[in-house]
Amino acid sequence: MAGDKPGSATVFVIFGGGGDLAWRKLIPALYNLFLDGRLPARFKVLGTGRNQLSDESYRRRLREGVDQFSDRGEVDEKSWEDFSSNVFFLESDLGDSRAFAAIAKELAAYDEQISGRAIRIFYLAVPPDMFKPIASGLAGEKLNRDRSQARIVVEKPFGHDPESARRLDRILAEHFLESQIYRIDHYLGKETVQNIIAFRFGNALFEPIWNRRYIDHVQITVAEEDGIGHRSGYYEHAGALRDIIQNHLLQILCLVAMEAPVSFGSDEIRQKKVDVLRAIRPITADQVGQNAVRGQYGSGLIRGERVPPYRSEAGVAPASTTETFAAVRFFVDNWRWQDVPFYLRTGKRLPARISEVCIHFRPVPHQAFPGAALADSRPNRLVMAIQPEEGILLRFEVKHPGPSMALAPVMMQFYYREAFRTRSPEAYETLLLDVVRGDSTLFMRSDQTEAAWAVIAPILDKWQSVNPTDFPNYHAGSWGPESADIFIARDGRSWTLPTFLQCREDLASCRVDREAEDGGQKTENRK
Repeated sequence: MAGDKPGSATVFVIFGGGGDLAWRKLIPALYNLFLDGRLPARFKVLGTGRNQLSDESYRRRLREGVDQFSDRGEVDEKSWEDFSSNVFFLESDLGDSRAFAAIAKELAAYDEQISGRAIRIFYLAVPPDMFKPIASGLAGEKLNRDRSQARIVVEKPFGHDPESARRLDRILAEHFLESQIYRIDHYLGKETVQNIIAFRFGNALFEPIWNRRYIDHVQITVAEEDGIGHRSGYYEHAGALRDIIQNHLLQILCLVAMEAPVSFGSDEIRQKKVDVLRAIRPITADQVGQNAVRGQYGSGLIRGERVPPYRSEAGVAPASTTETFAAVRFFVDNWRWQDVPFYLRTGKRLPARISEVCIHFRPVPHQAFPGAALADSRPNRLVMAIQPEEGILLRFEVKHPGPSMALAPVMMQFYYREAFRTRSPEAYETLLLDVVRGDSTLFMRSDQTEAAWAVIAPILDKWQSVNPTDFPNYHAGSWGPESADIFIARDGRSWTLPTFLQCREDLASCRVDREAEDGGQKTENRK
Protein backbone atom coordinates (compact mmCIF):
# COMPACT_ATOMS: atom_id res chain seq x y z
CA MET A 1 0.00 0.00 0.00
CA ALA A 2 1.31 3.38 -0.93
CA GLY A 3 0.51 6.80 0.40
CA ASP A 4 1.18 9.05 3.33
CA LYS A 5 0.74 7.97 6.91
CA PRO A 6 -1.86 9.62 9.17
CA GLY A 7 -0.09 11.73 11.75
CA SER A 8 -2.59 12.32 14.56
CA ALA A 9 -2.67 9.98 17.53
CA THR A 10 -5.79 7.83 17.35
CA VAL A 11 -7.83 5.71 19.78
CA PHE A 12 -10.12 2.99 18.43
CA VAL A 13 -12.86 2.16 20.93
CA ILE A 14 -14.52 -1.03 19.69
CA PHE A 15 -17.91 -1.69 21.28
CA GLY A 16 -18.35 -5.43 20.92
CA GLY A 17 -14.58 -5.79 20.96
CA GLY A 18 -14.84 -9.38 22.16
CA GLY A 19 -17.15 -10.37 19.32
CA ASP A 20 -16.81 -12.08 15.96
CA LEU A 21 -16.43 -8.94 13.82
CA ALA A 22 -13.48 -7.63 15.81
CA TRP A 23 -11.89 -11.10 15.82
CA ARG A 24 -12.34 -11.87 12.11
CA LYS A 25 -12.15 -8.44 10.45
CA LEU A 26 -11.30 -5.37 12.50
CA ILE A 27 -8.18 -6.47 14.35
CA PRO A 28 -6.68 -8.31 11.32
CA ALA A 29 -7.27 -5.12 9.30
CA LEU A 30 -5.67 -2.87 11.93
CA TYR A 31 -2.72 -5.25 12.24
CA ASN A 32 -2.16 -5.21 8.47
CA LEU A 33 -2.29 -1.41 8.48
CA PHE A 34 0.30 -1.46 11.26
CA LEU A 35 2.58 -3.77 9.24
CA ASP A 36 2.28 -1.44 6.25
CA GLY A 37 3.14 1.61 8.35
CA ARG A 38 -0.29 3.13 7.75
CA LEU A 39 -1.48 3.56 11.31
CA PRO A 40 -0.47 6.68 13.23
CA ALA A 41 2.76 6.26 15.19
CA ARG A 42 0.71 6.69 18.36
CA PHE A 43 -2.47 4.64 18.55
CA LYS A 44 -4.50 2.64 21.03
CA VAL A 45 -7.15 -0.04 20.57
CA LEU A 46 -9.64 -0.37 23.41
CA GLY A 47 -12.03 -3.30 23.10
CA THR A 48 -15.11 -3.27 25.31
CA GLY A 49 -17.65 -5.96 26.13
CA ARG A 50 -19.22 -8.11 28.82
CA ASN A 51 -16.43 -10.68 28.52
CA GLN A 52 -14.23 -11.08 31.58
CA LEU A 53 -10.85 -10.78 29.86
CA SER A 54 -7.51 -9.49 30.97
CA ASP A 55 -5.45 -7.50 28.46
CA GLU A 56 -3.20 -10.50 27.92
CA SER A 57 -6.01 -13.01 27.38
CA TYR A 58 -7.71 -10.55 25.01
CA ARG A 59 -4.51 -10.19 23.00
CA ARG A 60 -4.10 -13.98 22.81
CA ARG A 61 -7.63 -14.36 21.48
CA LEU A 62 -7.12 -11.60 18.92
CA ARG A 63 -3.89 -13.20 17.76
CA GLU A 64 -5.79 -16.40 17.00
CA GLY A 65 -8.11 -14.36 14.78
CA VAL A 66 -5.24 -12.67 12.96
CA ASP A 67 -3.45 -15.99 12.43
CA GLN A 68 -6.62 -17.48 10.98
CA PHE A 69 -8.14 -14.63 8.97
CA SER A 70 -5.34 -12.31 7.85
CA ASP A 71 -4.38 -12.84 4.21
CA ARG A 72 -0.76 -12.60 5.37
CA GLY A 73 -0.99 -15.76 7.42
CA GLU A 74 0.39 -16.16 10.93
CA VAL A 75 1.79 -13.13 12.73
CA ASP A 76 5.43 -12.19 13.02
CA GLU A 77 6.33 -12.42 16.72
CA LYS A 78 8.10 -9.07 17.01
CA SER A 79 5.51 -7.20 14.93
CA TRP A 80 2.64 -8.67 16.92
CA GLU A 81 4.29 -7.74 20.19
CA ASP A 82 4.74 -4.15 19.00
CA PHE A 83 1.15 -3.97 17.75
CA SER A 84 -0.57 -5.75 20.64
CA SER A 85 1.18 -3.63 23.27
CA ASN A 86 -1.28 -0.93 22.16
CA VAL A 87 -4.34 -3.19 22.56
CA PHE A 88 -6.41 -3.28 25.77
CA PHE A 89 -9.74 -4.61 27.00
CA LEU A 90 -12.29 -2.97 29.27
CA GLU A 91 -15.12 -5.06 30.69
CA SER A 92 -18.27 -2.98 30.21
CA ASP A 93 -21.99 -3.30 30.74
CA LEU A 94 -23.33 -0.77 28.23
CA GLY A 95 -26.58 -0.52 30.14
CA ASP A 96 -24.66 1.01 33.05
CA SER A 97 -23.59 4.67 32.80
CA ARG A 98 -20.45 3.82 34.78
CA ALA A 99 -19.16 1.96 31.70
CA PHE A 100 -18.98 5.21 29.76
CA ALA A 101 -17.37 7.03 32.67
CA ALA A 102 -14.66 4.34 32.62
CA ILE A 103 -14.18 4.81 28.86
CA ALA A 104 -13.94 8.58 29.32
CA LYS A 105 -11.33 8.04 32.01
CA GLU A 106 -9.26 5.81 29.71
CA LEU A 107 -9.42 8.39 26.90
CA ALA A 108 -8.46 11.25 29.21
CA ALA A 109 -5.50 9.24 30.52
CA TYR A 110 -4.31 8.58 26.97
CA ASP A 111 -4.56 12.27 26.05
CA GLU A 112 -2.47 13.07 29.11
CA GLN A 113 0.05 10.39 28.13
CA ILE A 114 0.55 11.86 24.64
CA SER A 115 0.28 15.47 25.85
CA GLY A 116 -2.35 16.18 23.25
CA ARG A 117 -5.79 15.30 21.95
CA ALA A 118 -6.21 11.98 20.11
CA ILE A 119 -8.72 11.28 17.37
CA ARG A 120 -11.45 9.14 18.91
CA ILE A 121 -13.10 6.50 16.74
CA PHE A 122 -16.08 4.77 18.34
CA TYR A 123 -16.76 1.58 16.38
CA LEU A 124 -20.18 0.02 17.02
CA ALA A 125 -19.61 -3.69 16.27
CA VAL A 126 -22.90 -4.43 18.03
CA PRO A 127 -26.56 -5.02 17.05
CA PRO A 128 -28.56 -1.91 16.08
CA ASP A 129 -30.60 -2.01 19.31
CA MET A 130 -27.40 -0.98 21.11
CA PHE A 131 -26.91 2.19 19.04
CA LYS A 132 -29.14 4.31 21.28
CA PRO A 133 -27.59 3.45 24.67
CA ILE A 134 -24.08 3.82 23.23
CA ALA A 135 -24.76 7.17 21.55
CA SER A 136 -26.49 8.45 24.69
CA GLY A 137 -23.73 7.13 26.95
CA LEU A 138 -21.01 8.80 24.89
CA ALA A 139 -22.94 12.06 24.89
CA GLY A 140 -23.46 11.80 28.64
CA GLU A 141 -19.69 11.89 29.10
CA LYS A 142 -19.35 14.64 26.46
CA LEU A 143 -17.27 12.31 24.28
CA ASN A 144 -19.16 13.50 21.21
CA ARG A 145 -18.38 17.19 21.66
CA ASP A 146 -15.18 17.47 19.63
CA ARG A 147 -16.78 17.58 16.18
CA SER A 148 -13.51 17.21 14.27
CA GLN A 149 -11.91 14.52 16.45
CA ALA A 150 -14.81 12.29 17.56
CA ARG A 151 -16.17 9.86 14.94
CA ILE A 152 -18.71 7.07 15.24
CA VAL A 153 -18.77 4.06 12.90
CA VAL A 154 -21.92 1.96 12.55
CA GLU A 155 -22.19 -1.44 10.87
CA LYS A 156 -25.06 -2.76 8.81
CA PRO A 157 -27.82 -3.69 9.06
CA PHE A 158 -28.72 -0.02 9.20
CA GLY A 159 -32.37 -0.55 9.90
CA HIS A 160 -34.79 -3.31 8.98
CA ASP A 161 -37.08 -1.15 6.85
CA PRO A 162 -37.43 2.58 5.97
CA GLU A 163 -38.97 3.54 9.30
CA SER A 164 -36.40 1.74 11.46
CA ALA A 165 -33.60 3.30 9.39
CA ARG A 166 -35.05 6.77 9.98
CA ARG A 167 -35.36 5.98 13.69
CA LEU A 168 -31.69 4.99 13.90
CA ASP A 169 -30.74 8.17 12.05
CA ARG A 170 -32.67 10.26 14.55
CA ILE A 171 -30.90 8.50 17.43
CA LEU A 172 -27.45 9.19 16.01
CA ALA A 173 -28.30 12.72 14.84
CA GLU A 174 -29.42 13.62 18.36
CA HIS A 175 -25.81 13.36 19.56
CA PHE A 176 -23.55 13.46 16.46
CA LEU A 177 -23.30 15.62 13.36
CA GLU A 178 -23.69 13.87 9.99
CA SER A 179 -20.00 14.60 9.33
CA GLN A 180 -19.10 12.49 12.39
CA ILE A 181 -21.15 9.44 11.35
CA TYR A 182 -19.57 6.73 9.19
CA ARG A 183 -22.07 4.10 7.99
CA ILE A 184 -19.85 1.30 6.81
CA ASP A 185 -20.53 -1.02 3.88
CA HIS A 186 -17.46 -3.21 3.47
CA TYR A 187 -18.24 -3.85 -0.21
CA LEU A 188 -17.39 -0.24 -0.99
CA GLY A 189 -13.88 -0.81 0.37
CA LYS A 190 -13.06 -3.47 -2.22
CA GLU A 191 -10.44 -2.34 -4.72
CA THR A 192 -12.44 -3.26 -7.82
CA VAL A 193 -15.55 -1.49 -6.56
CA GLN A 194 -13.53 1.69 -6.08
CA ASN A 195 -11.95 1.18 -9.48
CA ILE A 196 -15.34 1.41 -11.16
CA ILE A 197 -15.04 5.17 -10.68
CA ALA A 198 -11.41 5.21 -11.87
CA PHE A 199 -12.24 3.10 -14.91
CA ARG A 200 -15.25 5.15 -15.93
CA PHE A 201 -13.98 8.67 -15.35
CA GLY A 202 -10.24 8.18 -15.87
CA ASN A 203 -10.55 6.87 -19.43
CA ALA A 204 -11.90 8.80 -22.40
CA LEU A 205 -12.53 5.58 -24.30
CA PHE A 206 -15.55 4.20 -22.41
CA GLU A 207 -17.48 7.13 -20.95
CA PRO A 208 -18.90 8.31 -24.34
CA ILE A 209 -20.55 4.90 -24.84
CA TRP A 210 -21.69 4.50 -21.22
CA ASN A 211 -25.38 5.12 -21.94
CA ARG A 212 -28.63 3.73 -23.31
CA ARG A 213 -27.53 4.19 -26.91
CA TYR A 214 -24.79 1.57 -26.65
CA ILE A 215 -25.60 -0.52 -23.55
CA ASP A 216 -28.35 -3.11 -23.78
CA HIS A 217 -28.48 -4.09 -20.10
CA VAL A 218 -26.40 -4.53 -16.94
CA GLN A 219 -26.12 -7.60 -14.70
CA ILE A 220 -24.70 -7.37 -11.17
CA THR A 221 -24.16 -10.67 -9.37
CA VAL A 222 -23.05 -11.62 -5.87
CA ALA A 223 -22.98 -15.41 -5.61
CA GLU A 224 -22.02 -17.30 -2.47
CA GLU A 225 -21.23 -20.99 -2.02
CA ASP A 226 -21.72 -20.84 1.73
CA GLY A 227 -24.94 -21.23 3.63
CA ILE A 228 -25.75 -19.05 6.64
CA GLY A 229 -23.16 -20.56 8.99
CA HIS A 230 -23.80 -19.27 12.53
CA ARG A 231 -25.79 -16.22 11.37
CA SER A 232 -29.30 -17.70 11.54
CA GLY A 233 -30.35 -15.25 14.27
CA TYR A 234 -29.66 -12.37 11.90
CA TYR A 235 -30.41 -13.98 8.56
CA GLU A 236 -33.86 -15.30 9.47
CA HIS A 237 -34.96 -11.67 9.96
CA ALA A 238 -33.02 -10.26 7.02
CA GLY A 239 -32.98 -12.51 3.96
CA ALA A 240 -31.09 -12.00 0.73
CA LEU A 241 -32.92 -8.83 -0.33
CA ARG A 242 -32.02 -6.92 2.84
CA ASP A 243 -28.64 -8.55 3.41
CA ILE A 244 -27.09 -7.97 -0.02
CA ILE A 245 -29.29 -6.09 -2.50
CA GLN A 246 -30.47 -3.21 -0.27
CA ASN A 247 -26.91 -2.14 0.51
CA HIS A 248 -24.12 -3.87 -1.44
CA LEU A 249 -25.71 -4.27 -4.87
CA LEU A 250 -27.56 -0.97 -4.89
CA GLN A 251 -24.29 0.78 -4.02
CA ILE A 252 -22.54 -0.92 -6.93
CA LEU A 253 -25.44 0.03 -9.21
CA CYS A 254 -24.94 3.65 -8.15
CA LEU A 255 -21.25 3.57 -9.10
CA VAL A 256 -22.07 2.06 -12.50
CA ALA A 257 -24.90 4.48 -13.24
CA MET A 258 -23.82 7.76 -11.61
CA GLU A 259 -23.02 10.90 -13.56
CA ALA A 260 -19.48 12.26 -13.74
CA PRO A 261 -18.56 14.11 -10.52
CA VAL A 262 -17.14 17.63 -10.64
CA SER A 263 -14.50 16.63 -8.08
CA PHE A 264 -13.53 13.65 -5.97
CA GLY A 265 -14.89 15.30 -2.83
CA SER A 266 -16.84 13.02 -0.53
CA ASP A 267 -20.11 14.97 -0.69
CA GLU A 268 -19.86 15.30 -4.46
CA ILE A 269 -19.47 11.54 -4.98
CA ARG A 270 -22.17 10.69 -2.47
CA GLN A 271 -24.60 13.18 -3.98
CA LYS A 272 -24.20 11.60 -7.42
CA LYS A 273 -25.03 8.22 -5.90
CA VAL A 274 -28.12 9.60 -4.17
CA ASP A 275 -29.24 11.03 -7.52
CA VAL A 276 -29.17 7.53 -9.00
CA LEU A 277 -31.21 6.04 -6.17
CA ARG A 278 -33.82 8.77 -6.51
CA ALA A 279 -34.01 8.13 -10.25
CA ILE A 280 -34.77 4.41 -9.89
CA ARG A 281 -38.26 3.75 -11.19
CA PRO A 282 -40.62 2.88 -8.30
CA ILE A 283 -41.98 -0.66 -8.25
CA THR A 284 -45.60 -0.76 -7.17
CA ALA A 285 -47.08 -3.67 -5.23
CA ASP A 286 -48.80 -5.12 -8.31
CA GLN A 287 -45.53 -4.89 -10.30
CA VAL A 288 -43.40 -6.88 -7.86
CA GLY A 289 -44.12 -10.20 -9.57
CA GLN A 290 -42.80 -8.85 -12.89
CA ASN A 291 -39.70 -7.25 -11.40
CA ALA A 292 -38.52 -9.49 -8.55
CA VAL A 293 -38.01 -13.20 -7.86
CA ARG A 294 -37.14 -14.95 -4.60
CA GLY A 295 -35.90 -18.40 -3.74
CA GLN A 296 -34.76 -20.65 -0.93
CA TYR A 297 -32.22 -23.44 -1.27
CA GLY A 298 -32.94 -27.09 -0.65
CA SER A 299 -30.39 -29.83 -0.25
CA GLY A 300 -27.77 -30.33 -2.93
CA LEU A 301 -24.10 -30.70 -3.71
CA ILE A 302 -21.43 -28.07 -3.07
CA ARG A 303 -17.94 -29.06 -4.21
CA GLY A 304 -19.13 -32.65 -4.35
CA GLU A 305 -20.41 -32.70 -0.77
CA ARG A 306 -24.07 -33.02 0.24
CA VAL A 307 -25.34 -29.95 2.16
CA PRO A 308 -28.65 -29.63 4.03
CA PRO A 309 -31.58 -27.41 2.98
CA TYR A 310 -31.93 -23.96 4.51
CA ARG A 311 -34.81 -25.08 6.72
CA SER A 312 -32.55 -27.70 8.32
CA GLU A 313 -29.82 -25.22 9.24
CA ALA A 314 -29.30 -24.60 12.97
CA GLY A 315 -31.59 -21.87 14.28
CA VAL A 316 -33.86 -21.78 11.22
CA ALA A 317 -37.61 -22.30 11.56
CA PRO A 318 -38.79 -25.59 9.97
CA ALA A 319 -41.25 -23.70 7.76
CA SER A 320 -39.14 -20.56 7.24
CA THR A 321 -40.17 -18.25 4.40
CA THR A 322 -36.87 -16.34 4.44
CA GLU A 323 -35.42 -15.99 0.95
CA THR A 324 -31.83 -17.07 0.34
CA PHE A 325 -31.94 -15.96 -3.32
CA ALA A 326 -33.26 -12.72 -4.77
CA ALA A 327 -33.22 -11.24 -8.26
CA VAL A 328 -34.60 -7.80 -9.08
CA ARG A 329 -34.90 -5.72 -12.24
CA PHE A 330 -34.50 -1.96 -11.85
CA PHE A 331 -34.74 0.92 -14.31
CA VAL A 332 -32.99 4.27 -13.82
CA ASP A 333 -35.24 6.93 -15.27
CA ASN A 334 -32.93 9.61 -16.62
CA TRP A 335 -31.47 10.65 -19.96
CA ARG A 336 -28.46 8.36 -19.72
CA TRP A 337 -30.22 5.14 -18.73
CA GLN A 338 -33.87 5.36 -19.73
CA ASP A 339 -35.29 1.83 -20.36
CA VAL A 340 -31.94 0.06 -19.80
CA PRO A 341 -32.64 -2.76 -17.32
CA PHE A 342 -30.29 -3.40 -14.40
CA TYR A 343 -30.59 -7.00 -13.24
CA LEU A 344 -29.36 -7.62 -9.69
CA ARG A 345 -29.12 -11.12 -8.25
CA THR A 346 -27.67 -12.73 -5.17
CA GLY A 347 -27.96 -16.09 -3.52
CA LYS A 348 -26.49 -18.54 -1.06
CA ARG A 349 -25.45 -22.11 -1.89
CA LEU A 350 -24.78 -21.20 -5.51
CA PRO A 351 -22.03 -23.02 -7.49
CA ALA A 352 -19.25 -20.53 -6.78
CA ARG A 353 -18.26 -17.52 -4.67
CA ILE A 354 -18.18 -14.82 -7.32
CA SER A 355 -19.11 -11.14 -7.55
CA GLU A 356 -19.05 -9.20 -10.79
CA VAL A 357 -20.61 -6.44 -12.85
CA CYS A 358 -21.35 -7.36 -16.45
CA ILE A 359 -22.07 -4.60 -18.99
CA HIS A 360 -23.81 -6.03 -22.07
CA PHE A 361 -23.48 -3.78 -25.10
CA ARG A 362 -25.99 -3.65 -27.93
CA PRO A 363 -25.29 -5.60 -31.11
CA VAL A 364 -23.81 -3.64 -34.00
CA PRO A 365 -26.57 -1.81 -35.88
CA HIS A 366 -25.89 -3.57 -39.20
CA GLN A 367 -24.06 -6.80 -39.94
CA ALA A 368 -22.29 -6.68 -43.31
CA PHE A 369 -20.84 -10.16 -42.86
CA PRO A 370 -22.47 -13.25 -44.40
CA GLY A 371 -24.62 -15.33 -42.09
CA ALA A 372 -22.08 -18.16 -41.89
CA ALA A 373 -19.48 -15.72 -40.54
CA LEU A 374 -21.68 -14.86 -37.54
CA ALA A 375 -22.29 -18.34 -36.18
CA ASP A 376 -20.10 -17.76 -33.10
CA SER A 377 -20.30 -13.98 -32.84
CA ARG A 378 -21.55 -12.31 -29.66
CA PRO A 379 -22.29 -8.73 -28.63
CA ASN A 380 -19.47 -6.97 -26.79
CA ARG A 381 -19.33 -7.41 -23.04
CA LEU A 382 -17.36 -5.61 -20.32
CA VAL A 383 -16.91 -7.36 -16.97
CA MET A 384 -15.68 -5.89 -13.71
CA ALA A 385 -14.71 -8.86 -11.55
CA ILE A 386 -14.88 -8.08 -7.82
CA GLN A 387 -14.16 -11.47 -6.23
CA PRO A 388 -12.46 -13.90 -5.98
CA GLU A 389 -10.25 -12.37 -8.68
CA GLU A 390 -10.19 -8.60 -9.09
CA GLY A 391 -9.98 -7.46 -12.67
CA ILE A 392 -11.57 -6.06 -15.81
CA LEU A 393 -12.33 -8.16 -18.88
CA LEU A 394 -13.50 -7.06 -22.32
CA ARG A 395 -15.04 -9.40 -24.86
CA PHE A 396 -14.89 -8.35 -28.50
CA GLU A 397 -15.05 -9.92 -31.95
CA VAL A 398 -12.11 -10.92 -34.17
CA LYS A 399 -11.68 -12.95 -37.35
CA HIS A 400 -11.04 -16.62 -36.67
CA PRO A 401 -7.82 -17.84 -38.37
CA GLY A 402 -8.51 -19.52 -41.68
CA PRO A 403 -9.29 -18.89 -45.33
CA SER A 404 -12.92 -17.84 -44.79
CA MET A 405 -14.41 -14.88 -42.92
CA ALA A 406 -15.72 -16.07 -39.56
CA LEU A 407 -16.10 -13.96 -36.43
CA ALA A 408 -15.34 -15.31 -32.98
CA PRO A 409 -15.42 -13.69 -29.51
CA VAL A 410 -12.13 -13.29 -27.60
CA MET A 411 -11.44 -11.94 -24.12
CA MET A 412 -8.95 -9.23 -23.21
CA GLN A 413 -8.15 -9.76 -19.54
CA PHE A 414 -6.63 -7.55 -16.87
CA TYR A 415 -6.12 -8.71 -13.28
CA TYR A 416 -4.92 -6.36 -10.54
CA ARG A 417 -2.84 -9.08 -8.92
CA GLU A 418 -0.90 -9.79 -12.10
CA ALA A 419 -0.57 -6.16 -13.23
CA PHE A 420 0.62 -4.60 -9.98
CA ARG A 421 2.19 -7.64 -8.29
CA THR A 422 1.22 -6.43 -4.85
CA ARG A 423 -1.46 -7.44 -2.42
CA SER A 424 -4.72 -5.55 -2.53
CA PRO A 425 -5.73 -4.19 0.86
CA GLU A 426 -8.70 -5.87 2.47
CA ALA A 427 -11.89 -3.79 2.41
CA TYR A 428 -11.80 -3.06 6.15
CA GLU A 429 -8.21 -1.82 5.88
CA THR A 430 -9.25 0.78 3.33
CA LEU A 431 -12.33 1.86 5.26
CA LEU A 432 -10.68 2.05 8.68
CA LEU A 433 -7.87 4.14 7.23
CA ASP A 434 -10.45 6.48 5.68
CA VAL A 435 -12.12 6.93 9.08
CA VAL A 436 -8.76 7.86 10.61
CA ARG A 437 -8.24 10.40 7.83
CA GLY A 438 -11.78 11.76 8.12
CA ASP A 439 -12.59 10.84 4.50
CA SER A 440 -16.27 9.83 4.21
CA THR A 441 -16.34 9.24 0.43
CA LEU A 442 -16.90 5.49 0.73
CA PHE A 443 -19.45 5.72 3.54
CA MET A 444 -23.21 6.09 3.24
CA ARG A 445 -24.97 9.34 4.05
CA SER A 446 -28.33 9.33 5.84
CA ASP A 447 -30.31 10.36 2.75
CA GLN A 448 -28.56 7.60 0.83
CA THR A 449 -29.68 4.87 3.23
CA GLU A 450 -33.21 6.25 3.23
CA ALA A 451 -33.33 6.32 -0.58
CA ALA A 452 -32.01 2.74 -0.77
CA TRP A 453 -34.69 1.51 1.61
CA ALA A 454 -37.37 3.33 -0.39
CA VAL A 455 -36.29 1.44 -3.53
CA ILE A 456 -36.82 -2.04 -2.07
CA ALA A 457 -39.62 -1.30 0.44
CA PRO A 458 -42.47 -2.24 -1.97
CA ILE A 459 -40.81 -5.60 -2.67
CA LEU A 460 -40.32 -6.28 1.04
CA ASP A 461 -43.93 -5.37 1.81
CA LYS A 462 -45.29 -7.59 -0.95
CA TRP A 463 -43.14 -10.57 -0.01
CA GLN A 464 -44.11 -10.22 3.64
CA SER A 465 -47.82 -10.11 2.81
CA VAL A 466 -47.78 -13.22 0.60
CA ASN A 467 -45.98 -16.34 1.79
CA PRO A 468 -44.18 -18.36 -0.90
CA THR A 469 -45.77 -21.73 -1.62
CA ASP A 470 -42.84 -23.32 -3.48
CA PHE A 471 -39.95 -23.05 -0.96
CA PRO A 472 -37.41 -24.61 -1.23
CA ASN A 473 -37.34 -23.98 -4.98
CA TYR A 474 -33.70 -24.49 -5.98
CA HIS A 475 -31.08 -27.09 -5.22
CA ALA A 476 -27.90 -26.10 -3.44
CA GLY A 477 -25.17 -26.00 -6.07
CA SER A 478 -27.45 -24.62 -8.80
CA TRP A 479 -27.72 -21.03 -10.04
CA GLY A 480 -31.04 -20.40 -8.35
CA PRO A 481 -34.73 -21.09 -9.00
CA GLU A 482 -36.13 -21.73 -12.46
CA SER A 483 -38.40 -18.72 -11.96
CA ALA A 484 -35.30 -16.48 -12.09
CA ASP A 485 -34.46 -17.82 -15.56
CA ILE A 486 -38.05 -17.31 -16.70
CA PHE A 487 -38.03 -13.82 -15.17
CA ILE A 488 -35.13 -12.59 -17.35
CA ALA A 489 -36.16 -14.68 -20.38
CA ARG A 490 -39.36 -12.64 -20.65
CA ASP A 491 -37.12 -9.75 -21.69
CA GLY A 492 -35.40 -11.89 -24.33
CA ARG A 493 -32.24 -12.17 -22.22
CA SER A 494 -30.52 -14.76 -20.05
CA TRP A 495 -28.28 -14.75 -17.01
CA THR A 496 -24.59 -14.67 -17.83
CA LEU A 497 -22.41 -17.42 -16.43
CA PRO A 498 -19.89 -15.43 -14.36
CA THR A 499 -17.09 -14.55 -16.74
CA PHE A 500 -14.33 -15.52 -14.33
CA LEU A 501 -15.56 -19.13 -14.43
CA GLN A 502 -15.52 -19.09 -18.23
CA CYS A 503 -12.07 -17.52 -18.35
CA ARG A 504 -10.69 -20.00 -15.83
CA GLU A 505 -11.87 -22.85 -18.08
CA ASP A 506 -10.59 -21.09 -21.21
CA LEU A 507 -7.19 -20.41 -19.63
CA ALA A 508 -6.87 -24.04 -18.57
CA SER A 509 -7.77 -25.15 -22.10
CA CYS A 510 -5.32 -22.68 -23.65
CA ARG A 511 -2.58 -23.84 -21.26
CA VAL A 512 -3.08 -27.45 -22.39
CA ASP A 513 -3.05 -26.37 -26.03
CA ARG A 514 0.13 -24.31 -25.56
CA GLU A 515 1.86 -27.18 -23.77
CA ALA A 516 0.92 -29.52 -26.61
CA GLU A 517 2.18 -27.01 -29.18
CA ASP A 518 5.41 -26.44 -27.23
CA GLY A 519 5.94 -30.18 -26.97
CA GLY A 520 5.39 -30.65 -30.67
CA GLN A 521 7.72 -27.78 -31.49
CA LYS A 522 10.46 -29.25 -29.26
CA THR A 523 10.07 -32.60 -30.99
CA GLU A 524 10.34 -30.93 -34.39
CA ASN A 525 13.42 -29.01 -33.28
CA ARG A 526 15.11 -32.22 -32.07
CA LYS A 527 14.54 -33.73 -35.49
